[in-house]
Amino acid sequence: MAEIAVILAAGKGVRMKSNLPKVMHKVAGQPMVLHVVTAARRAGLNRAVLVVGHGREQLENELADRGLEFVVQDEQLGTGHALMQAERLIAPSDTVMVLCGDTPLLRAETLQALLEHHRGQGATATVLSTRLSDPTGYGRIVRDREGRLERIVEEKDAPPEIKAIDEINSGLYCFQGQAVFEALKEIKPDNAQGEYYLTDVLPVMIKNGLQVEVFLHSDAEEVHGINDRIQLAYAEKVLRRRKNQELMRNGVSMMDPDSTFIDMQVEVGPDTLIYPFTFIEGNTRIGSNCVIGPGTHIIDSVIGDGVRIERSKLLECEIGEGCNIGPFGYIRPGTVLKRGVKVGDFVEIKKSVIDEGSKVPHLAYVGDAQVGKRVNIGAGTITCNYDGKNKYVTVIEDDAFIGSNTNLVAPVKIGRGATTGAGSTITKEVPAETLAVERARQKNIGGWAKRKNQAHDEG
Repeated sequence: MAEIAVILAAGKGVRMKSNLPKVMHKVAGQPMVLHVVTAARRAGLNRAVLVVGHGREQLENELADRGLEFVVQDEQLGTGHALMQAERLIAPSDTVMVLCGDTPLLRAETLQALLEHHRGQGATATVLSTRLSDPTGYGRIVRDREGRLERIVEEKDAPPEIKAIDEINSGLYCFQGQAVFEALKEIKPDNAQGEYYLTDVLPVMIKNGLQVEVFLHSDAEEVHGINDRIQLAYAEKVLRRRKNQELMRNGVSMMDPDSTFIDMQVEVGPDTLIYPFTFIEGNTRIGSNCVIGPGTHIIDSVIGDGVRIERSKLLECEIGEGCNIGPFGYIRPGTVLKRGVKVGDFVEIKKSVIDEGSKVPHLAYVGDAQVGKRVNIGAGTITCNYDGKNKYVTVIEDDAFIGSNTNLVAPVKIGRGATTGAGSTITKEVPAETLAVERARQKNIGGWAKRKNQAHDEG
């Protein structure tokens, strides 16, 4: 017997006004449907089946490596019709949890509690409900005199007395596999939408003497569905708040959590301080005892312990322990900074390895370079790595000193302990322990200002 999550993700999401399938819109750094998948897996559901329709090629391509199974709902004929498409993947003895792909605020703990209630009551079906002060738009839970479920009435089919009910259907269910598919064969699209409602299987089961339970959940926030950009922004705020609180509980300090934006999959070590207006995205991992921000943007990067980063952008790079970056540094993909490297203000580094203890203090560009230990790269230095067609490598060996405003025209090598004079354009290898100076001889022309002014007056 397996426990399977069937996630309904076939809708277009017209109110999103987007060419992107609704469930692929990102919330806190990942498509909203993946938040649902993650919650289901953490709750112990060992398989996840995605019912796709609109934009299915994009969903299947982008989620191909997530271990999901896909079934297609070619026509969107309702939630009951959507579940029918998964029948071939489900054994009669399986437990099926039906989830909506547009509810990214679900917690694994809630799904576990629903599953345990379903098992504990020996139910054939269990629906998760909650109470809302404004239940507009949701199906209402109608109970009998004993408080047991009688039926669920959708908003568009509800008379005024039913609309007054504040207990709503979340759209989350647990079913016994054989029973739900037998009940689906009995329902008809006799409603305002002309659709096969999954909720209609519940009265069928009750009529057939099967046990149907309602699991009333107190946290209405979790069942918040996404139908437009306003609701998307709300979910974004909730998930980022949860993430920041989780990090703070585990020893991370934030000066102002409301202005600190961290994706759900980011990892941050204890005793790290994050200043406001910092964005940390993707699969970033940050070590302990770091100071990050303010005004910093980090994407898909690995940051070691004891690193300080101020007002800088880092993208797909690796930063070693004790590095100091910024303000206004730009560390681009493929860059590796090893222990204790200093990257100062207005420095850009791209696809380069800079070894321990080296410094690029300010106003420099280093691209496609291999920089050794204890190298100092002076202000205004650039590696001229691109000739219009190809990129070339600059090699700077240990203990070299690169004078200010040096142009290193790649491919070129600066030997161990070598020095380049300020203002030089280096096009040839500089041997170890050598000073390289490449400048035109300075020429001072006396009386220049007087002659210039005289020529101007005469003109």
